[in-house]
Amino acid sequence: MKRLSILTIAAWLVVAGWAVVPRSVSTATLNDAQTGFSDLTNGVLTQAEFDAARDVFNEQESIAKGLGPVYNAQSCGECHQNPVSGGVSQVTEVRAGHVSPFGRFIDHPGGSLIHSRAIDATAQEHVLPGHEVRTLRTSLNTLGDGFVEAISNTTLLSIAARQPALSGGVIAGQAISVNVKEAGAGVLRIGRFGWKDQHASLVSFAADAYLNEMGITSPLQAVENTTNGQPIAQYDHVADPEDDGDDVETFAQFMRSTMPPARDAERAATEEAQRGERLFSAIGCNICHVTSITTAPAGTLVNGGEFVVPEALGGKVIHPFSDFLLHDIGTGDGIVQAPAPANKMRTAPLWGLRTHDRFMHDAASLTLTNAISRHNGEASVTRSRFSLLSVDDQRALLAFLLSL
Repeated sequence: MKRLSILTIAAWLVVAGWAVVPRSVSTATLNDAQTGFSDLTNGVLTQAEFDAARDVFNEQESIAKGLGPVYNAQSCGECHQNPVSGGVSQVTEVRAGHVSPFGRFIDHPGGSLIHSRAIDATAQEHVLPGHEVRTLRTSLNTLGDGFVEAISNTTLLSIAARQPALSGGVIAGQAISVNVKEAGAGVLRIGRFGWKDQHASLVSFAADAYLNEMGITSPLQAVENTTNGQPIAQYDHVADPEDDGDDVETFAQFMRSTMPPARDAERAATEEAQRGERLFSAIGCNICHVTSITTAPAGTLVNGGEFVVPEALGGKVIHPFSDFLLHDIGTGDGIVQAPAPANKMRTAPLWGLRTHDRFMHDAASLTLTNAISRHNGEASVTRSRFSLLSVDDQRALLAFLLSL
């Protein structure tokens, strides 16, 4: 197979209208958000407030406080902790459902999430027969999510609007509108959190995780889970809502106060990684894995007016290597989380990628090369261009990825 050089690919992309200006580590702006894998606040909270919020984030829940009856973890930090509180982990959750003869997706009884743990053996959930759609989903990084929350709807829509022209009509990200729970029914915003973009605000995300990952109800998620669709009130001895909302707000404030993942400066400074960064842009990876995004100005009202973008998050340039949009790249998990379709997943942010040892939504790829090879659909052209790179150029691109 003929291998292409970076100059050949770059020239082809300019002619085809795919050229996207890459960002080098040496071109960081004064408005770049401060990054770091640290237990330091980004300025939304004071350091003392941040430390206290982190302790709540990591606090082990108990049955006496409302844990369960079915759940996945005993704290936020149990699933979001590598290398510091709020980061990724190897922990996965199970989802399942069924597609009817008419092509309609039907949730597993009680919802597509199959809880991995229970406070009583008789309450344990299992995937029931006849639910052939089955998938794993990895825990996501939450570091820097305050900046993601501060991205305006307009910015995300603008990214989506540019993609068809940048890709010859091949790539077209989908933005979906979801309810902002704390703002009340009918208040919508573009989703950006979760593998299906199912949440637009960190308060909504925190309330959902408290219920569905730990089994603890709150004013925003006050109805207890079931086990395989069956009521489990006999195991639940704490009155609902089990949390008055304070913990949910604290979780959100902790995430809003974290710094985005930092790059490995030593790796990023190598000639090989810098060449790999240029290749990443030249073959079109950054059409979806967008290098730089600027957050809304400080003082902007978001989340239906429930959150004012603070100075620490406003007008900052972040480098998430994601567009936070839904795409069909051939790896859809088959789960419909309305309005997100079965065949689409959120573009995985690549910041902090070097802290992962398993890749893609299902953690089924153990190498970056395998993860790239699984890209199809909207990403098929870009994947093919990676495969046409010389061995040395492929190695350089991987070196760049491992600097993130």
